Amino acid sequence: MVDSPPELIWHPATDLNRLADLLTAAHPGAPTTAAELERLERGQMPGEVHRRGVLEEGGLWVGLYEVDTPRSDSHGGWLSLSVCTLPSHTTLGDSLLAKAEAVAAEYGAHTLLSRSREDWWELPMLQAHGYREHDRTWSSVLDLTRLDFAAFAAQERRAQAAGIQIRPLSELGPFDEAQQLRLYTLIAALLRDVPTASPMKVWPFETWQQRIVDQINPVGLFVAVAPDGEWVGLNELYAVSNPAPHTLRNGLTGVLAHWRGNGIAYALKLTSARAALARGFTHVRTGNHSTNAPMLAINGRLGFVREAAWVTVIKTSR
Repeated sequence: MVDSPPELIWHPATDLNRLADLLTAAHPGAPTTAAELERLERGQMPGEVHRRGVLEEGGLWVGLYEVDTPRSDSHGGWLSLSVCTLPSHTTLGDSLLAKAEAVAAEYGAHTLLSRSREDWWELPMLQAHGYREHDRTWSSVLDLTRLDFAAFAAQERRAQAAGIQIRPLSELGPFDEAQQLRLYTLIAALLRDVPTASPMKVWPFETWQQRIVDQINPVGLFVAVAPDGEWVGLNELYAVSNPAPHTLRNGLTGVLAHWRGNGIAYALKLTSARAALARGFTHVRTGNHSTNAPMLAINGRLGFVREAAWVTVIKTSR
């Protein structure tokens, strides 16, 4: 049992509006919404761990812990945890972390993951409790209005010379189950190739459908189509749910191994950027693992500007 300071009480964290307000107040630079939290809850699968609680002071939520089954590192015995507080209550971090670790122990977890931006107070607190860096993801942003498309004409010509067409998903037929399976098969192959600190566990098709399909805008997802009709690469741009009306999120960009070296990644990103500008968007945000040197190089050449990194830390008991 983890005790809280006497003036604080544990409270169930069921009100998603209050929870979003707490998370946004804790880190205004990374705001969230109740709609985003609800979307994440809809993506929980049977048997997955999802526990959280808040500390309340005088009717005000001042701190939060969460323990979950990791989405991409869902190996046996692994759980992810997070803590946050109002900026005025960061001294509660130790108590919140102890509570989260006690909950994880109830499920027999032997490996704990947590994630923090490198300039947040949570990272040194976690490191002081024995967590070590496991993975690092660079966040970066591209101002589409300053992108020099002409500078990459040669890369686009190489893709065209190889017979590649860059098409929005909306032009490739109805997004029915068969089309969803085709897209999933490409995404799964690309994800298995992303350089990460530990092997990425690809979700089963049904899990991917439940978590991702309702986020896909076929107008903003571009596919590289080979001369024989094979789908060989993609670039995902989708709207984010925080207050950034002119910003899109760049999810996965990838090209199958046997088609790399033909300028296809550039062609995908440039075609997507033109379409985004035509739709009134001015900026794109993305994140790349620090080990993914090829994509970091492409993004750097396009003009993506790095911001603070997200650091995943790990703690094992065996």
